[in-house]
Amino acid sequence: MKAALNRKYGGPDVVRIEEVEKPVAGKDEVLIKIHAAGINSADSRMRSLNVPKGFGIIVRLVFGIFAPRNKILGMEFSGTIESIGSDVSKFKVGDAVFAGCMFGAHAEYRVIKQDVAIVLKPKDLSFEEAGAMSFGGSTALNFLKIDGNIKTGERVLINGASGAVGIAAVQLAKYFGADVTAVCSAANAELVTSMGADRVIDYASTDFAKTGETFDIIMDNVGNAPWGRVKNSLKPTGRLLMVVGGMPEMLQGAFVSKKNGKRVISGTSGDNAVDLQFLAELAEAGKFKPFIEKTYRLEDIVAAHRHVDSGRKRGSIVIVMDN
Repeated sequence: MKAALNRKYGGPDVVRIEEVEKPVAGKDEVLIKIHAAGINSADSRMRSLNVPKGFGIIVRLVFGIFAPRNKILGMEFSGTIESIGSDVSKFKVGDAVFAGCMFGAHAEYRVIKQDVAIVLKPKDLSFEEAGAMSFGGSTALNFLKIDGNIKTGERVLINGASGAVGIAAVQLAKYFGADVTAVCSAANAELVTSMGADRVIDYASTDFAKTGETFDIIMDNVGNAPWGRVKNSLKPTGRLLMVVGGMPEMLQGAFVSKKNGKRVISGTSGDNAVDLQFLAELAEAGKFKPFIEKTYRLEDIVAAHRHVDSGRKRGSIVIVMDN
């Protein structure tokens, strides 16, 4: 099968399309013929090692000191189940599914265990849309609902509202009954408004941290809204959700949360079937939908990486397989 491999850390050009052995499903696994896979900021960071301050050594120790241990990137995908293991009971051959995974989605096939983050694809979503459900949706859901404990009527500010996580966060915050302020460029104001934002702040002309407004939740998807900048923009019990941030900011946040009614919440969010099923049901009800800016063929994945690296990505970028 064809797969996009990066055998060393570096820029987009390190990624190469190669022929690799097609995987075989084990007893509790399913083999999925991938139709579409998202390519996002996490893939870019793992490829380039351009990670937040303080995480470079940690990432090398976990994912490979001199070269990536996992050569195939891709953390979300959709496709059709081609074969199943003897112990699989949750899925059948022919099922259309979408899934979240740590690596391996930028290929024509992927084996995944039936009990991890895999659910049936919503019927009204295309494979391209379903292939971009997991990363942004799960990240936003975990930070807002599980970590941030979002409540109806709260004021929520989404910093970096036009990316994959930001667009998911706007939709989910509105679903949970919040008043949503989106921070993005003026060019993306119409997009985030169409996703449910009640108002938009153009970061180029207005610093939201200097307006005097306060919020119950500030969600930072960019990495430029640390505690020192936004502490006065949080209500007395406000929460700063640090989706992107360096080690110093995270350590400071842990200290602040112990000394203050306001909290700083950071960390990573993993995919699981419960969260994906929740997102699938929202999608079926017309309450949630990824925004796809552009699709690329697998053969053009270097161009897709360049697009992501530009920092000007809107919503999701999706790799479409020839099959």
